[in-house]
Amino acid sequence: MKVEIFTIGKPRLRFIRDGVEEYAKRLQRYTPLTLRFLASPEDELKASEGAFRVVLDERGELPTTAAFAERVRRWKLSGVKRVAYLIGGADGHPEAVRRAADWTLALSRLTLQPELALLVLLEQLYRVEALLAGHPYHRAKGSRGRPERRARSG
Repeated sequence: MKVEIFTIGKPRLRFIRDGVEEYAKRLQRYTPLTLRFLASPEDELKASEGAFRVVLDERGELPTTAAFAERVRRWKLSGVKRVAYLIGGADGHPEAVRRAADWTLALSRLTLQPELALLVLLEQLYRVEALLAGHPYHRAKGSRGRPERRARSG
């Protein structure tokens, strides 16, 4: 399943650019990735046409990583070929974009700066793909998605 991420404007903060580069590289080990920086929110609908649209908005569903992974697994099993994640600009998304969403995802109930939302999304997508592939990056093996605690010796 191809992952496309559309966001308004390029990240300006160096640590965000570095993190985006790192997690984009990691994610591409599991799935094809397109990352496009758009000029305006109106471009989001055109760029994502034909894809399953996930609109990021703090009012959206706030899943656990395990629930997010399960949703991605179901999309893959149902034959979804392209998922477009839409990250709005500083003013969020126009109403038309929110209405066009197949799913509205919240990364937090806090309002995140768009470039920080991009970095968090990439990390979570990498974590989801690692979890689905059975790799150890995602360590939530305990109950309720909490990491198991190891007993301390001594």
